[in-house]
Amino acid sequence: MKKFSFTISGNKYDVELHDIEENIAQIEVNGSTYEVEIHKEIKTSKTPKLVRPQVFPTGESDKAKTAKPSERKGTGGIKAPLPGTILELKIKVGDTVKAGDVLLIMEAMKMENNIKADKPGTITDIKIKVGDSVLEGDLLVEIGS
Repeated sequence: MKKFSFTISGNKYDVELHDIEENIAQIEVNGSTYEVEIHKEIKTSKTPKLVRPQVFPTGESDKAKTAKPSERKGTGGIKAPLPGTILELKIKVGDTVKAGDVLLIMEAMKMENNIKADKPGTITDIKIKVGDSVLEGDLLVEIGS
């Protein structure tokens, strides 16, 4: 039991705090017992929140960023399946590739990942270079028919 002394509008009150459960406190003010609700102060955070754009798998919306490996694609690009760093390029613009050919090696989560072509075609553009950091859904390579 804790004792407090409050002055409200010039009047002095002796308050004893008997019990607190969740946000309900049982107090005694000048000999009378009351149950009061405690409102917690909302504190503002001084640290800004980092907000990242939402990523959608291919086929779910017009804003699609990542591709499912099993889907058949038209003329298009190879996107990063997860965030990482480009370690090695195995192709150059103008190369002809078959589905399943390794295009580049990317380090993600301390593992080397082979990024493979999902369709046959000719490399029309390479959007990255060795050492680049990429996020999930970033366009890496464009493959044309």
